[in-house]
Amino acid sequence: MLSPSTHARILGIVLICSILWGSAFPAIKFVYGVWEMESMATRFLFAGIRFTIAGLLVLLLISKPRPWQRLRHADWRLLALFTLFQTVGQYLFFYLALSISSGILGSLLVSAGSFWWVLLAPLFLKSPPPTVKHYTILAMCAIGIGIAVYAPGAGAGRPLVGGLLFLCSSLSGTLGVIVLQPLSKTIDVTTATGFSLFAGGVVLTLFGLPAMAEVTAFNDLRVAGITLYLSIVSATAFTLWNGLTRHYPVNILAGYRFLIPLCGVIQSALFISAESPGIGIYLGGSIVIVGIFLLSRLSPAPARPVR
Repeated sequence: MLSPSTHARILGIVLICSILWGSAFPAIKFVYGVWEMESMATRFLFAGIRFTIAGLLVLLLISKPRPWQRLRHADWRLLALFTLFQTVGQYLFFYLALSISSGILGSLLVSAGSFWWVLLAPLFLKSPPPTVKHYTILAMCAIGIGIAVYAPGAGAGRPLVGGLLFLCSSLSGTLGVIVLQPLSKTIDVTTATGFSLFAGGVVLTLFGLPAMAEVTAFNDLRVAGITLYLSIVSATAFTLWNGLTRHYPVNILAGYRFLIPLCGVIQSALFISAESPGIGIYLGGSIVIVGIFLLSRLSPAPARPVR
């Protein structure tokens, strides 16, 4: 049982992560508009530069001294999988989705990580399997997502395809958290996070090589400034969140994840002028957020000590 002060600490950190991640949606859409990105290669180039910088920030400024020496002791197979899931896979799907759908819908669907966790943790981490109540809540949340996708509001683009891609993005992120559990036994979480962001950013940059001629867009101070801000967002939020998953059971953290879609939807609605949430986002989003909270109340804590 966690003390009230521990819950307050977790809430404060998750709130910081939620505000940072939520601000990424309007920031990315802003860069899309200024840069006038017309191809996915251009978007991947932008994402790759962002995450490469973020990884360097973590490794050089946040991680413990001499991170490269600690990398030598890591399980490289797990580290490669962690990089593949947390950065490469998650953001390939994410940027594809954001290019054809709305930031508001994406802000809501990032919460699907909690649902994937309930389904996948028993398979990979031997945690207790879902009960009938879990499956009932998951079904309720699926209905909420369906409502949100059906009537997402103005500026939604292609919500069905975009929604599926956002769900694939959250699935990849969840697999990354699962891989992090055994990986953290061979390397500290901060260094693993920094390497994942850096190496994943390099891979995404390679996907963007056909658009390398457009790198001159960074001469625009707005593009350069927002990209640096997004790099700081990724470096800070991923380091804080991955640190929480190392020290506290993820099913406890799931109860606080409702803040992530809430902050994302609010900031997207406020700052992306071409988008406005429809009745589906309000109704479906409410169902999803309630479902996340109910899942956290049902999930039993795994039998490993909290450090």
